[in-house]
Amino acid sequence: MIKSFYNYYISSERDLAKKLKAVLGFVPENMRLFKLAFFHRSMNNNETELRSYNNERLEYLGDAVLSTIVAEYLYKKYPGKDEGFLTKMRSKIVKRKTLNAVADRMGLDLVLGKYTQGKLSKSMLGNAFEALVGALYIEYGYDKTRDYIISKVLMRLLDMHELERSDDNYKSQLLEWSQKEGKQISYRTLSKFKHDKRDRFRVGVFLEGQEISVAEDYNKKSAEQIASSLALKSLNIKNLNRE
Repeated sequence: MIKSFYNYYISSERDLAKKLKAVLGFVPENMRLFKLAFFHRSMNNNETELRSYNNERLEYLGDAVLSTIVAEYLYKKYPGKDEGFLTKMRSKIVKRKTLNAVADRMGLDLVLGKYTQGKLSKSMLGNAFEALVGALYIEYGYDKTRDYIISKVLMRLLDMHELERSDDNYKSQLLEWSQKEGKQISYRTLSKFKHDKRDRFRVGVFLEGQEISVAEDYNKKSAEQIASSLALKSLNIKNLNRE
């Protein structure tokens, strides 16, 4: 409590502390850890000694912790549902598009924008959210992190009923169609290049060796999803996975 008071009113990081209070509802004690959760690698300016100072390790940890929390939450929320349903629901929650939306609703851009160079993308918001979960886990442990994520995120910022009905895993739909039709679908990374100091991927979808759609994004999986969506439209394929 005393440390949080110091961070909010006295420390050199009090501006960050106030932003975190607005976003999280409380002031963390370990400000350096939570600052790191928002520190994008674009801030390193290619200096060798700073290249490892970014939120990617926390993002890796947060991804694993979040997946476990969501799995436990769904297991308890849906006692009558089978493994297939639970797996699909977890995938819908932890996928990049959902996490990007969650981070946006939380207002993480208010913090992330300070520690990012170049244009702020949606995927960067989702990555920062995972890094934030990693920071919460390190500072408060699993139980408190789980309770926070469930009460402040899963129950407030997500519509579970809508997630049950929706299916925007376009790559999965396209591959399911190809299996039913006996067609061969493949994905190729056409190019990888730098944009706003970040990697950007250009991905193509090929049907029987013929290119049918192309898309690009800062995340390869996201680019594949966009390209798959375009492919479904070009082939006039309706949603195969309505629940």
